[in-house]
Amino acid sequence: MAFSPGKALMMTGLALLALAALAGVAAQSAGKPKILFEREAWDFGRVKQGDRPEHEFLFRNDGGETLVVSKVETTCGCTAALVSDKKLEPGQEGRIKVAFATAGYRGRVTKHVFVFSNDPRRSRVQLAVAADVETPPQPRFEIAPYTAELGLLLEGEAIETEVALRNRGELELVVGCEHRNAEFFSGGRPAAFPLRIAAGKEKKLFLRLKLPGRKGVVREYVLFRSNDPSRQALSFGLSGYIATPGQVREFLKRNKDRLR
Repeated sequence: MAFSPGKALMMTGLALLALAALAGVAAQSAGKPKILFEREAWDFGRVKQGDRPEHEFLFRNDGGETLVVSKVETTCGCTAALVSDKKLEPGQEGRIKVAFATAGYRGRVTKHVFVFSNDPRRSRVQLAVAADVETPPQPRFEIAPYTAELGLLLEGEAIETEVALRNRGELELVVGCEHRNAEFFSGGRPAAFPLRIAAGKEKKLFLRLKLPGRKGVVREYVLFRSNDPSRQALSFGLSGYIATPGQVREFLKRNKDRLR
């Protein structure tokens, strides 16, 4: 089917309008600030626990107006970031220095840094640093479980539950306890702190906690301290509701039909 000269001119006109629109968008885009990073991720490779490796992310303003970096945020206190210049003219370069404090970490770790600017297309850029943190032989402290929900408790009765202290490390774990009302038993005998737990082993304890004069909602924490350099203190949480004998009798009286 042949096109008429009128249709051909119309198609040409539409194509020119589309190209002009694209050119206008490109020109408008070129006039805006544009943040462009040389790379947005960095791998430190293998590092020793306790090291503080650093890396500088290079970036430039690839746009046509002043680029303003409003803030730089990190995902945790273990990562610090500093920007060399907060205002960059077109074509100007800047640096963001990122330091990773590896204390307390082990294995593969990835942290993120967020860069906020007035780039209309990328107002937030996510940077990433990663490392394989190597640790020397050491004890590794774990509690199982970390919390115990005990439900309804009777006033004057001791709270009783079980907890296991585990050593997932390669060296002997030494554990102490800080709670004046807590009593621990192992195998039916009182357990004396500090406890020594061999590598790869665990110690199951029976806990009895007396809370004289306490009523209503109770939340209590038993603190354990150890020689694990990464987890020097762990807490075991206990929660429940302590009712008086009168409250229990009243409850049974109101619900006697349901309890038959």
